[in-house]
Amino acid sequence: MSVMLPVFSIARHQLVTDGQGVTTLVGAYGCPLQCRYCINPHAWRPSTLEKCMRLTPEQLYDKVKIDNLYFLSTGGGVTFGGGESLLHAAFIAAFRQVCGPDWRLTVETSLHVPPENLEQVLEAADHFIVDIKDLDREVYASYTGQPQDPLEENLRRLAACLPPDRVQIRIPRIPGYNTEENIRKSLDKLKRMGFTRLEVFHYILQKS
Repeated sequence: MSVMLPVFSIARHQLVTDGQGVTTLVGAYGCPLQCRYCINPHAWRPSTLEKCMRLTPEQLYDKVKIDNLYFLSTGGGVTFGGGESLLHAAFIAAFRQVCGPDWRLTVETSLHVPPENLEQVLEAADHFIVDIKDLDREVYASYTGQPQDPLEENLRRLAACLPPDRVQIRIPRIPGYNTEENIRKSLDKLKRMGFTRLEVFHYILQKS
């Protein structure tokens, strides 16, 4: 039986924020974190799973191939997000076999997954966009509700296996959680690991 992806959204014609060129952002359910300012909290709420589309790699390909010309002319492709996309590593690897080598596949991830999940997609994915939250252990645990160890282990694996231009790391300013000193220390640590594509940005909080 083919592996299936629980999809909550397929957003076409994305630019800049979700990878190079014109991309289609595929949002999948499931996340090990419960970040305090999560923009997709429905992605980790089991009660919403009954509303999702469950697609095989072939079915997803049929839905997104309409933009093949855009992908090829701009160096774009499909970006897997979530939730946590690497919970579905086997699907991403299978999708690469279906779509072939010409599309750029990007993975948006927190890297809070078992290392074998990352291993499954190292060859399938062209680019990784990593939201690290913060590398201070106390800040990370307070904000995500989880320990930081999987993130650090997988960051070191990425640094060892991929050239730095294939990994983009985002370091958020999180109101009420991290400080400018926390961010500086995170940047210093990432640079020592060998990462060069580093982006500090502000979380924009939604008004209730």
